[in-house]
Amino acid sequence: MINRKSYLFFVLMLVALMFVFVGCEAPEEEPEVEAEEPEEEAEPEGDGSLQRVLDAGELVVVGSGGYPPFNYYGEDDPDTPIGFDVDTGKAIAERLGVDLVYETSDWDGLPDGLRAGRYDAILGSMADTEERREIVSFTIPYYYSGAQLIVREDSGIEGPEDVEGLDIGVITGETYVDDAINLGAEDIHYAEVNTILLEVRGGRIDGMITDRLVALRGINEIAGGDELMMAGDLIRTENVAVAFRQEDNELREKVSEILEELHADGTMTEISMEWHGMDITKP
Repeated sequence: MINRKSYLFFVLMLVALMFVFVGCEAPEEEPEVEAEEPEEEAEPEGDGSLQRVLDAGELVVVGSGGYPPFNYYGEDDPDTPIGFDVDTGKAIAERLGVDLVYETSDWDGLPDGLRAGRYDAILGSMADTEERREIVSFTIPYYYSGAQLIVREDSGIEGPEDVEGLDIGVITGETYVDDAINLGAEDIHYAEVNTILLEVRGGRIDGMITDRLVALRGINEIAGGDELMMAGDLIRTENVAVAFRQEDNELREKVSEILEELHADGTMTEISMEWHGMDITKP
């Protein structure tokens, strides 16, 4: 028979053993938590050119400012450009939901200014050519025109075939420079249309090559314009469009889409009739 003392000793030993076994049990492993990978920032869709204009709240375009009736400074407000190009720009900007800023600069420097980011687009009666497509991109045409020879009525010059070796005035940087060269003429460079017309009228040069509509307006408006005439048929026809930086595809595509709408709903025709008295917006 176990005495009381032995019994107490036995119970204490049993309790001690229980603590030993409990202490030896392997701790429960906590479930591994997979590390969350950092979320990648979403790449902005497109090239951002359209959003840039929308965020700025303005579309900045440029023309020469000396090309009536397309873009020029009128007598009523000599500080504000007006014309067919300017109104076309306003219509585009309105549908974009932004303001139009129409700036002017020397024609031959416009592509460099565009690529340097000083403007969003060239909207200054620039013809879409393969050579220009090497440095800028174009929308669909917003009007169609062609190269016209202007001479004095008493010059004896009947058409482009008669200008070989003669002095023909052109605007520096325009495609009409190539027309004069291709016809074998001496290309004499100027910065402004009316200056050339006055040179032709005064007999200081033999003729001028420019856009047919510019020629018509100039003949009708400058002093002594009745002494001038358009000689022969168009040298060639050309598509005139809005020029953008080659990387600004989103903005160019949106403006092309807007121009399609303006052609379809008659807005371009209305602008043309206001400035030219005829529709030059159809081929």
